[in-house]
Amino acid sequence: MFDFIIGKISKDIAIDLGTANTIISIRGKGIVLNEPSFVALRSDCRGVEHIVAVGQMAKEMEYKTPPNIQVIRPMKKGVISNVEVIKKMLRFFIEKIHNRKIFIKPRVVVCVPYGITNYEKNVLKQSIYDVGARSVFLIEEPIAAALGAGLAIENTEGRVVVDIGGGTTEIGILSFGGLVSSKSVKIAGDTLDEAIVEYVKSRYNLVISEKSAEDIKIKVASITNIKELNNLMVTGKSYSSELFLDKRLTQMDIQEAIQKPIKEITKEIKTLIANMPISLAGDIVKNGIMLTGGGALIRGLKKYLLKSLKIPIHIADEPLLAVAKGTALALENINNEKNPDLESFYFIKDKVF
Repeated sequence: MFDFIIGKISKDIAIDLGTANTIISIRGKGIVLNEPSFVALRSDCRGVEHIVAVGQMAKEMEYKTPPNIQVIRPMKKGVISNVEVIKKMLRFFIEKIHNRKIFIKPRVVVCVPYGITNYEKNVLKQSIYDVGARSVFLIEEPIAAALGAGLAIENTEGRVVVDIGGGTTEIGILSFGGLVSSKSVKIAGDTLDEAIVEYVKSRYNLVISEKSAEDIKIKVASITNIKELNNLMVTGKSYSSELFLDKRLTQMDIQEAIQKPIKEITKEIKTLIANMPISLAGDIVKNGIMLTGGGALIRGLKKYLLKSLKIPIHIADEPLLAVAKGTALALENINNEKNPDLESFYFIKDKVF
């Protein structure tokens, strides 16, 4: 009875807890917060840490702070790397969307990379409980991505979804509402940034920040030749002179820089498809592959994958929001009286009530 009463007045939430961004939805309202997964902490004279900024403001402070302020990314490669900081970040965001420090314990749906360990699941669930949840449901990212891209995953036809996020690329083959096979690959958006940094360093003897590399990726990165793309000026520190210099990077520079990680992602997709049940082959050839995540926006990637895999390639309408939208959709179907089977389709079996 108590849980029923709480359920009537609480605001259940869905969390896409990403390496790059955290997106939160409220049941019945949709997405209400979309912020970078960054926290800035200041240590006082006693060594006690205090929040200086969270989200976008904290991201803008990265590499610009005095020694007593540390900017932390508490998610690495899709999993929690700093438990205490993730709790601070989540509590800050949840209080922000409720516009108060006291809120009725919500039920929470949170997406996780495919194949994370039981230990990682328990750490995540406990972190969510510690910030005030009364129930935690876990949904795997390939399922959330497929739902958010509008795929009817509960039907009998096989589907393939590839979500290229910040920390991981999630590849899933789905049929009858579940994952027939899936793989989480720790090559994604951050890997592309690192590849650009390394390329500029080795090719031009110039050190640039990962923030600069991310800007380059967003503005001009392509995996095939795009006539409309311009070159881009970047500022870095010269190894030889230790002076800050400007360098104009060409489209071919960036294409060469990101080629290796894109090839590795393509190889992982090809391997998973090659090993799928032969009975799904006709469905996959007909339905193709749905791309989601920020990596889906890499220019020329659709054409590149089509040439490499010989399978139709589709990009979700809002690839950056697909996982968040799918997680929110799963939240809407908790205790769905019209179709209770949807709950068993969406959530990992060891859900906690």
